[in-house]
Amino acid sequence: MSNNTYLMVYLRTYVLRLINDLSLKELSTIPQGFNNNIVWNVGHLIATDQRVWYMRSGLTPPVEPNFIARYQKGTKPTVFVEEAEVIQIKQLLFFSLEQFEADLNSHLFADYETWATPYGNTIHTIEEATNFLPFHEGLHIGCIKSLKQLVS
Repeated sequence: MSNNTYLMVYLRTYVLRLINDLSLKELSTIPQGFNNNIVWNVGHLIATDQRVWYMRSGLTPPVEPNFIARYQKGTKPTVFVEEAEVIQIKQLLFFSLEQFEADLNSHLFADYETWATPYGNTIHTIEEATNFLPFHEGLHIGCIKSLKQLVS
């Protein structure tokens, strides 16, 4: 496992510990002044890695397109989440990383589309993308922690 993928496993294990004791209501609540909730932030981590790794490489992501569309940048939660979706998100947190590692080891990411992050960095390669994602995850962990304080 690459160092940054290992770091993402560590970060996502922390995310799982943050959310495991929360009810569906707490996971779905959008506090006043916020645009999203805890479960959206967790789903967004998965949608983002799929877009950054697979879609920018011209590959079909292993995660369902509807899931990615629901949690991609610029979206907001529109429905109260059901238990089945929370279970799916918890599973995808780690499945997506395992699948990426397998695909990386199979050299699937030969072509990569250069893009600029909203934070002023330009990403040219799959390696740079993998270096960027822990930063993105850290931002959303901060959001999750703030939201958790407000809803629990």
